[in-house]
Amino acid sequence: MADTKEFVEADNAEAIITRIEHKSRKIESLLKQFKPVEALKTALEGSPPNTRDERCKSANWLVVHRAIMAIKDVDGMFSSLDPEYYDILMKYLYRGLSTGDRPTCDQCLRIHEKLTEKAGLGCILRALADTANTV
Repeated sequence: MADTKEFVEADNAEAIITRIEHKSRKIESLLKQFKPVEALKTALEGSPPNTRDERCKSANWLVVHRAIMAIKDVDGMFSSLDPEYYDILMKYLYRGLSTGDRPTCDQCLRIHEKLTEKAGLGCILRALADTANTV
C-alpha cells in the first residue's frame, strides 16, 4: 500500500513539474514584455505546490526567484500587486533570505521592508507560523 502512495506522489510531482515549466515559459514571456509585476503574480499563483516533493518546491522557487529579481520598482510593484499575494510572497522572501546569496538577499530585504509596511506584522507571523504550506 505504501508503494501505491509513493507512486501517486511521484505522478503528481511530474504533473506539478510540468505546470511549473509552463509557468516558467509564461513568466519569461512577461519579462521580455517588461511586465515584471505580472510575472511575479504568475509566479505566485498556485504556490506553494501542493506536494512534499522537494524537486517541485525547488523548481517553483526558481520561477518565483526569477520574477522577484526582475522587480526594479518595489513601490510601484505594490500599487499593482493584490493583497492576496502578500503572505505567499513573504514566504518566498524568507526562502530567498535563506539562500545566503548577496543579490538575492538584498532584493528580498528591499521587498520585505515595503511588504511589511503595506501588509503589517501579521504577514510575517502568518508566513513563519504556517508550517503546512512550506515553500
